[in-house]
Amino acid sequence: MMAKESLTLCCAACLFSAAVLGFVENLDDTFKETRKDDVWLVDFYAPWCGYCKKLEPVWREVGAELRSSGSPVRVGMIDATAHTGVAAEFAVRGYPTIKLFKGDLSYNYKGPRTKDAIIEFANRVAGPVVRPLPSKQMFEHIMKRHDVLFVYVGGDSTLKDKYIEVASEQIINTYFFSASEEVLPEAVTLNEVPAVVVFKDGAYFVYDEYADGSLSSWVTKERFQSYLLIDGFTLYDLAESGKFVAIAVVDEKNPTKESIRLKNLIQRVTTEYRDHYNRDFQFGYMDGNDYINSLIMGEVTVPSIIILNASNEQYFLPSEPVETMEQLIHFMNSVLDGTSQAQGGDNFFQRLKRLAYDGKSTVMSVFRSSPILGCFLFGLPIAVISLMCYGICTASVSDDASEDLEPLQREGLTEDEEEEEEEEEDVGQGQKAPMELKGPNEPGKEELGKKNMKSKKVD
Repeated sequence: MMAKESLTLCCAACLFSAAVLGFVENLDDTFKETRKDDVWLVDFYAPWCGYCKKLEPVWREVGAELRSSGSPVRVGMIDATAHTGVAAEFAVRGYPTIKLFKGDLSYNYKGPRTKDAIIEFANRVAGPVVRPLPSKQMFEHIMKRHDVLFVYVGGDSTLKDKYIEVASEQIINTYFFSASEEVLPEAVTLNEVPAVVVFKDGAYFVYDEYADGSLSSWVTKERFQSYLLIDGFTLYDLAESGKFVAIAVVDEKNPTKESIRLKNLIQRVTTEYRDHYNRDFQFGYMDGNDYINSLIMGEVTVPSIIILNASNEQYFLPSEPVETMEQLIHFMNSVLDGTSQAQGGDNFFQRLKRLAYDGKSTVMSVFRSSPILGCFLFGLPIAVISLMCYGICTASVSDDASEDLEPLQREGLTEDEEEEEEEEEDVGQGQKAPMELKGPNEPGKEELGKKNMKSKKVD
């Protein structure tokens, strides 16, 4: 009985695995012609890439959940090293690269490589660019689901056209909605309509064309919560905003009083000084210093405060420990007015340093994920070059040794032997040996040889 149950479970597991694998399609070069027929979420990968291998089981789960939820998005994978034409067509420059294709448009995914984040991206981009909110109940429901909410309020206008245009560009990052003034919460009061409003941090802020500049840049700066957990993907996105990023670097697994104090300082300046610093600073905290260390190619102590300029990879460290709000404000002002010394950057020297650092990190990553492949990729070329160098060196050494041996061989010869050896060398080089002189009645060597032969016969 137990054996039958085990067999049944194994069969069920195999069927489930096969079903999950079937939700993700392996694509090839024909994808260029067929992609417009459906909405596609595609992972461009390389077989040797360690990050691609980590993403693969997550990608299978994404395919299974999108299929089971009835989503119109189809999920696929393309080996970009085997199908280079497709990779070049869609400007794939790194692995893994995740893109969503919708009609003639393609959208790059830049967020965390988790199942929930990827599925949200797929559903957001596959749907309408601007979603209507027809009732107060729907508005309240959406407010609970999203930390940041952009809403256009009003009828047709040039502002609405700009809003739709910006939404088409920024749909990869956040949601965009439209509503009438009647469905807004009672606490919201607008001086004029039409208007664009962002709801976040328990408050709302209205777009002002004269104070905030273009709508696109305003959305880029406002699409984050004022204080949030920052990781590598978030920091990459923040670079587009052009803001400085003030970060409390802490250890969330082992929180200390100092960590909590620094986080509270950053959070307080977010709320108490929003009007002063919102246009120039983004605030948050980071769990651990691994990413920061790789970014600045150095070591940041935990806990501490650091300010980054993500657009040019510069960073600023306080000249003294930040103990009070006044010290934090002074540090931020010194960054703004240029009196704080900037470190890092993207100059030529830093780029060379980054190239060496990234190369070392890539090699270590390959060896960690697949030691055998790492030995083949890096060990084989080194071995071939070493053998070539060894062959060249040994050949030159043997030539030098033969040249040095020749005078040594001549050292033990007498003068007569040296003369005879030189004569032999000349003959070997095609020169005639000099004829011996003989007197008029002196027989030559040949005649003496004949006489000797005759005398031997007579004897």
